[in-house]
Amino acid sequence: MGDTFAGKYTPDFFNQFIAIVKLKYPAFDSTRFLKLIYDDRWEQEQLKQRIRHISSSLRSTLPASYNDALSVLTQIAPECRGVEYLFFPDFVEVYGLDDWTASIPALEWFTRFSSSEFSVRPFIVQDPVRMMDQMLQWANHTDHHIRRLASEGCRPRLPWAMALDIFKADPSPIIPVLKKLKRDSSVYVQKSVANNLNDISKDHPELIIQLARDWHGENLQTNWIVKHGCRGLLRKGDQDVLSLFGFEISPDVTVSGLSLDEETLEIGQTLHFSFSIRTNSSVSQRLRVEYAIDFVKANRTTSRKLFKVTEHNYDKVERQYIRAHHFKDLTTRKHYPGKHRLSVIINGKELAATDFYITATSEPS
Repeated sequence: MGDTFAGKYTPDFFNQFIAIVKLKYPAFDSTRFLKLIYDDRWEQEQLKQRIRHISSSLRSTLPASYNDALSVLTQIAPECRGVEYLFFPDFVEVYGLDDWTASIPALEWFTRFSSSEFSVRPFIVQDPVRMMDQMLQWANHTDHHIRRLASEGCRPRLPWAMALDIFKADPSPIIPVLKKLKRDSSVYVQKSVANNLNDISKDHPELIIQLARDWHGENLQTNWIVKHGCRGLLRKGDQDVLSLFGFEISPDVTVSGLSLDEETLEIGQTLHFSFSIRTNSSVSQRLRVEYAIDFVKANRTTSRKLFKVTEHNYDKVERQYIRAHHFKDLTTRKHYPGKHRLSVIINGKELAATDFYITATSEPS
């Protein structure tokens, strides 16, 4: 999430939303609502700030009673679908933390149309036992949006959300929820369970390795969840995880011909590169091929990020790979000038590397 989504809050969006609200709450003061929205802070705010800003503006213009205001939002929620409407569950997070009886069913309802994954987290912090019992109930729900909430909402390191330090320290309350969902038929849910496992692996790798051993082989869905949940450990070249998924721990392989079309490029341009792989063994080897880039950060240090190329059983036939990596600034990544490094990683081992340089974008003449 970021600037792109924040830009969805256009005048047309608010006019449409106001029309929907007035169908259920004719007394809605749209003039005041818009005045509250377009204050002197609005233009500088990013997505999450705008979501909170809209929640606050609604609190001042919907009925004074929290339950009455929630009733209006509950009625119109089916007409308000998508990430733009994350202010529905945010309204609950901000104003309903002391009213679980009204708020928990509302979060369950709203997640069908946007997502309550961020807003359940303050409830977890307030009462972990009670809320995780609720998450376990949601894991049995017939609606896959709600089952996904059971997993996504308790991720220890959910991006764009407050971290759940209690679960970073001790993830055991999460495991019953994930066990309930490990055979889920919904890809939407499977991805969430895998992402939760990957989160946990960053603080408790031994727990995830044991779960992977216990769960792998149950069915295709569980196998995918387990492997995707272990992707961080695979990138680190963890020997137990590599072995579990059939990868060679010490691959007998040669990487040659790592070359760049350009050794210097500007921010916004694309790095084109190629390399070849040949195994030296007469026995087929299962290889996980990735490339890594050591990105220069704002403080001039570097941070490595890996990108998967392929997974294959390799024989002695040489294979060449041609790839392109874009250095356009994104909401999730900003690029900085300096010496970067490109590496080829096979089964967690760096087998070839070369440096290149990123420069600032040239000013138009």
